[in-house]
Formats: sequence, structure tokens, C-alpha cells
Amino acid sequence: MISPSRPLAHTLRDTPAIVTTMAPTEERVCIVLLSGIGDVVHGLPVAVALKRDRPSRKIIWVAEPAPAQVLEHHPAVDEIIVFRPGSGLRGVMDLWRQFRAGPPGDLTLNMQRYAKSIFPTYLSGSPVRVGLAPSRTRDGVRFVNTEYTAGGAWRHTQNLFLEFLDVVGVERPDPIEWQITLSSEEETAAANFFSPSEGATVVGLALGTANPSKDWVAERYVSLAQILESEFGFHVVLLGGPGEAERATARAILAEERGAARSALSDSVRQLIWSIRGCDLVISPDTGALHLAHAMAIPVIGLYGHTNPWRVGPYRDFQDLIVDRYTDPDEERSAAGYAPRTGRMSRIAVTDVLERVRWACDHYGVGAR
Repeated sequence: MISPSRPLAHTLRDTPAIVTTMAPTEERVCIVLLSGIGDVVHGLPVAVALKRDRPSRKIIWVAEPAPAQVLEHHPAVDEIIVFRPGSGLRGVMDLWRQFRAGPPGDLTLNMQRYAKSIFPTYLSGSPVRVGLAPSRTRDGVRFVNTEYTAGGAWRHTQNLFLEFLDVVGVERPDPIEWQITLSSEEETAAANFFSPSEGATVVGLALGTANPSKDWVAERYVSLAQILESEFGFHVVLLGGPGEAERATARAILAEERGAARSALSDSVRQLIWSIRGCDLVISPDTGALHLAHAMAIPVIGLYGHTNPWRVGPYRDFQDLIVDRYTDPDEERSAAGYAPRTGRMSRIAVTDVLERVRWACDHYGVGAR
């Protein structure tokens, strides 16, 4: 491991400093990964590996309010520091007070590429601060980091985060574990909510994202929900947050439905987690619900047109359930593509999704109850 006594020169390179052993003093590791929910999910295997490498190590994670809920009850995260960058100076001062309440860090992993990560990375007090390769960061973030992961072509987000383990000399986990955990109260809430669907196959529909360009056509959700219930006999649960677009889509589905569709929309990420946990299959565009389902081993059909599914889609598992309208027919599937492609979500037809539903039934046992 990099020694705290080492001179901390800012070498702006795209080759990683590979280190082999962790110094005994490096017991406090701070992870700076603020948003979004999907990125925080991708960061969890790093925390799990660090804790497994040394159970006495204290893992502190800095995140924004909504993604921070993913970290609650997690066995590898000892402390959650909530940072509100939108609050300006007040948010920074609150962050400073939270850090000041404990000793400084020994090592910080800055897994964010934007400027909002600068304050938590610096205020962590760690003498060694590992960040993404300078070519992957923006807004001067590279200057707050002292060491870097490998550069080169873009890779899947999960691989980019696992590379932090390479730099600090911790073995990559195989298999990867996310260890998302529910409290006993959440287990009870989930059991109560899903009791009307006992014995039925439950399909969750994630109705929207934070970026309208990544959303599927709302009217097609209505048709899809009807077919899932009338032709497959599935129960439908509507997943999402408090956004008006999601709620409007939910109202349209519930107004047309004659079956057992129910809404689980909420501004609580914890409710989203236990709602997904109760599903047998999830259908989702590129948003947190997709990555939560994948992390909890729930088969998930990913709807992709705006973003590259081979860079930000399900990692390894359930890739055969992706509906990909990002990649052109004559184009090789590659994680290297970074630029969004607007206007492509409308290319996904209901029949495309139903084809993947049937595949999930045949190959993942969905509906075999």
C-alpha cells in the first residue's frame, strides 16, 4: 500500500500506481461516491472487498441523501456521511463538521468524476487519495487526487470501480457481492405489501429515470402491463420515485388495468429496494431500479437506447435480457462507447420487451410457480 509518508506529487498520468500491501495504520477508508443510485450500487463490491480483506477496517462512505439510503443496514459500511452539494456553503460546512467529529482518514477512494467530489475528498483528511484516471474526470477533480486508476478506453462502470482495488492491493472479489440488506421492519413491510400476490409471479415496471431522454414511451407501459396480466397471468407492481412523469404513467396504467396492478411509487429509496426484492422479474430503463434488481439477483430486462448497455447495463448477469437500441445492427457491442444517442428509446416496441419476457420465462424460471 502507498505509505502516508510518501511525497504526494500530482502526477497527471493515465497509468495506475499498483501497490501490493496495505499498511497497518490504514484502518479508516473513506469512499466518495455521491450519486446516483446505480453508481452507488456499483461501488458496493469495493466496500465488501475492503471489509473482507480486513474486518477491522472502518469504511466511511460519503453520498448524497437519496443514494445514501442504499447504504443503510449494509454490513460493510460503518458510517454514512450525507453531503448536500446543492446547499452550497452550508452543505460544505455541514460536511466539514461531520468529518471533524472523527479522526482523519488514512485512505480515500474518490470514485466520482465531477467537481462535487472535491470537497469531501479533501475534507476526509486522508494523505492518500485515489481517483479515476485524469482522462475520465472533469472540473479539476484530478488535482485533489494523489493516485489514479488505469486510463484507456471506457469500460463497464463496475470494472472501473473494481480497479480501485487493484491500486490499493486488495484482491478483486469473485464472485462479486453487493450485500444489499433489509432491516427486519423492511422485511415485514415487504411481506405485508406482497401478501395479496402470494403464489403469483410479480413483475415490477420501473416507470422513469432522472433523465427524460432515457425514459421509455409512457403509453407502451400501459400496453405492456395489460399483456403481462391478461396473457401471462402475472401481477404487476409499479416502481419509481415521486416524479410527476412516473406518477402520470402509473395513473394511466391503473386507470386501464382490470387486474392486480398496484403502485409502489415512493420517495423512499428503501421502499424501492424492498419492492424490487419482492419481484420475480423487473423491467426497467437505465436507472437505479435496474441496478438494484441486478445486485439482488432479480432477473431484469434492461431497456436501452440513450445510453450504452455494455458500459452501464447489467454486469455479466442478465445481459441476455437487454433490449439494445443503442448499438446499431452492424456495430460491435462495446463498452467503449460513451456518448448518449438521443431519440432511440422510442425504437423499443412492446413486442421487443415481450420477447425478453418469454426468454426470462424459458431461461430464468420466471413464472414457474
